[in-house]
Amino acid sequence: MSHGPDNTAFYTCGASLLLICLVKVPALVRRGRDMLLSAVVLLLFDGGLVFFFAAPDSIATINRVTGVPNFAAPFAYSALAFFGGASLLLIINWRPAPPERTRRASRVCVAAYSLAIVAINVLFWVGQAPVEQVTLFDWYYAGTPFIREMILTYLVAQGVGTMATSVLCWRWSREVTGLLRAGLRILAAGYALHVCYDVIKLVAVYGRWTGHRWSFLVDQVAPQAAAPSAALVVCGFGLPLAGSRVARSVRSVTQLRELGPLWRELKHVPTPGATRTSLPWWSSPAVRLTRRKTSIYDALLALVPYYDTAVHEQVRRAALDHGHEEADARATAEAAMVVVACRRRHRPGDGSAQPPSGEPWRPGALVPLSRALSSPVLSSLREHPGAPWRQPS
Repeated sequence: MSHGPDNTAFYTCGASLLLICLVKVPALVRRGRDMLLSAVVLLLFDGGLVFFFAAPDSIATINRVTGVPNFAAPFAYSALAFFGGASLLLIINWRPAPPERTRRASRVCVAAYSLAIVAINVLFWVGQAPVEQVTLFDWYYAGTPFIREMILTYLVAQGVGTMATSVLCWRWSREVTGLLRAGLRILAAGYALHVCYDVIKLVAVYGRWTGHRWSFLVDQVAPQAAAPSAALVVCGFGLPLAGSRVARSVRSVTQLRELGPLWRELKHVPTPGATRTSLPWWSSPAVRLTRRKTSIYDALLALVPYYDTAVHEQVRRAALDHGHEEADARATAEAAMVVVACRRRHRPGDGSAQPPSGEPWRPGALVPLSRALSSPVLSSLREHPGAPWRQPS
């Protein structure tokens, strides 16, 4: 049994969905209570199975293994109906709404699609479909009692679910911004395209009823809407999830760069008791940022005996005289105090300035402190002969 073009397209889409699902499994294990992620993984898994079992070769194999002509039909149609219902249920629970309203809508959705799936299987076994149809089942049996109703049940159930999901996604997208809005609009387009898949098949069924041979709509046109629809749905769900992770990585990289001057200033400060093993190359920006902050705090703590509040006050006043705002002046003064402490820590024989009575100075936000190291006030004081850290020799 050869894999023709149709099989290749089905298997490629199915493998892609299952691969993305597999990639998300570790995150699901770590965040087992994340209902959104759980629902997305379930949808990806179901979507992958739908494509695998809807491929002509898979249909023929299922029929042959079970020994029942067209046994694959209710199996695939149940999975398609489940996909439509699960998509709608996900959006109902994802979108902010009063809890009671969400629970009521969820119960209705679960009940309706459970009945639809039961009806699909009951109607198949009650009806008669003795001639195997691998690609034209919908068209061939469109006029057969009970099988006709089974086909309509799955098409309507899936169509209503995907249409409602598309509308809800579009409406919600007008209330939000950023990656969530982009993801919702992609989802709206993906589910709308899936509605087209159902409509095309319904048109073919209607043609069968009215004596028109529109079988090409079932095996040639409709599948062309399924693959891009699946791709859009995957992108729509993945963008807010992966996008937020990318945004966090970008923020971490930005902070790493901003903390660079402070880290270089302090990296040679001995920190007894602190271990600094190198990180593997694959470490995430967030892990590297945590390590850098820890190293900076360790070094600042080691410099506590060398801080001089007199330096802080002198530089703060100088910064204010240069027109700096109070917050910027304090950051510049703290940076100057750190620089002085580093110099005194590394100069043998220099006396150390003891911390003032009461609570010793503790650094505030690290990023402003790091930025202040490049302050013009600090640079001029470093170069000025009367700078407070120019200790007499």
